[in-house]
Amino acid sequence: MENQNENPYKNIINNNSNQNRGKNQHPSQYSYGKRMWYLWGPLVIKWAIGIAVTIAAEMAYLLVYAYSHMEQFIEMYSNQEELTAFMEQMTEDLLQYTTPIEGAAALITIPVLLIWFHMDRRKDKQWGIVPNRKASLWKYAGVILIAVGMSLGVNNLMILSNLQELSEEYQEVTTAFYAADFGMEILCLGILIPMAEELVFRGMMFKRLRGLAGFMQAALYSSVVFAIFHGNLIQMLYGFVAGMLFSWLYEKYGSVKAPILAHVAMNLTSVIATEYQLFDWMMENAVRVCSITALCAAIASTMYVLIQRIDEKPEQTISNN
Repeated sequence: MENQNENPYKNIINNNSNQNRGKNQHPSQYSYGKRMWYLWGPLVIKWAIGIAVTIAAEMAYLLVYAYSHMEQFIEMYSNQEELTAFMEQMTEDLLQYTTPIEGAAALITIPVLLIWFHMDRRKDKQWGIVPNRKASLWKYAGVILIAVGMSLGVNNLMILSNLQELSEEYQEVTTAFYAADFGMEILCLGILIPMAEELVFRGMMFKRLRGLAGFMQAALYSSVVFAIFHGNLIQMLYGFVAGMLFSWLYEKYGSVKAPILAHVAMNLTSVIATEYQLFDWMMENAVRVCSITALCAAIASTMYVLIQRIDEKPEQTISNN
């Protein structure tokens, strides 16, 4: 593999510095404010959609309650204590709908980000960027295996170290997400939410950073933001490790489908293992959990070696002159 830390746009910037202004201006030539929006805009849009969907859910809750309890609703608004108690109760009630609310936000976010993502790829073509060669379909089996191995292995290590017990926020988030029906968890936690997150953090943020810097800088930056986005220590640690893996898979496979598939596989593994109490079963026996964790490490390591051999042909540039 060639130098991953090489900027794939470097030759284009050097050769076309006088031409690339206005419509086809390269992001490295943007003003500071425009460059910040270029990097953070997709995440801001995701946040905005999430907030809008949450507000819509709260409004729907209020309308349903007002319609079915009209007299109580009117009386409540004349009593500050009752109103405060109602708002607290509404917040608690809505927690059990965290998964479908987040899933609905992801469902709206996905098409918006897909349009944005394909616009970026068209701009790459205008700039003469030749994308990494995409890996063969059968090689995506390695993505699934490394993702499942890491998901089970890392979760086991976290449970064995009792890290999960140190974060009340993590326990609250987990309880809220897993309050939904199993089918809803599969759809939202296992498919929609990871797809939306990968389009934001790898398809947009990592890919855009990769056009401005080397692989390691882009991977670290996007992974740190991805970790912080999860909001509690346990998910931050897990998110950073996963983010680095997803960035590497994107680089090797030359397609955002690779990190999406890996993220979906990891989330589905966690959802299914939690539903069928697989983690509890493993923790019942020390030999069992250690053996399974070692097996997961062996599978993930083997897949890493095999995937590392993929000849993705790092991005090249074609002069516009």
